[in-house]
Amino acid sequence: MRHSIRYLLLTLFISLCAACSTTPKKSAALPNAQVNKLKQMRLAQRLTIPVKGISRNELRDTWGASRSSGRRHEGIDIMAARGTKVYSTTEGLIADLRNNTLGGKVIWILGPAGSWHYYAHLDDHKRGLKVGDYVHKGDLIGYVGNTGNAPRSAPHLHYGIYLTGKGRGAVNPYPYLR
Repeated sequence: MRHSIRYLLLTLFISLCAACSTTPKKSAALPNAQVNKLKQMRLAQRLTIPVKGISRNELRDTWGASRSSGRRHEGIDIMAARGTKVYSTTEGLIADLRNNTLGGKVIWILGPAGSWHYYAHLDDHKRGLKVGDYVHKGDLIGYVGNTGNAPRSAPHLHYGIYLTGKGRGAVNPYPYLR
């Protein structure tokens, strides 16, 4: 009997080790039909404000401000209380959900005309949100925070728009939100 229990435990341990050591699967590619549909759409000149309860006249243009390591700010910061709801400014595909050093918890959305929309310093993503999900303008995607390189700053959403690829061709989002 003891040997059976030991054998069972050893088998369980080996199975767990094997499961932990397997290479994680890459996330599936975005659906081509939806990507092509988005590329054919026009990016609106006026976008929805992504933070609940913030009016257009409360926005401040922080584009181009100095940042650490000689960087320039490629977006605007929208100040709000931690946990305030963050909405998608456009329709699009959730292309990336991750944590990174600068942005903390971030969301990348591939939007109309092949535009990329970057939401950073989130306290959390919307529960159940995953890469490949199609979102519409105004859909809840996350919550304001101060993750990444912003732990000592007040909670805010960093919002950026890139027109020539993910992280490439940054443009000032302020005129799109005003």
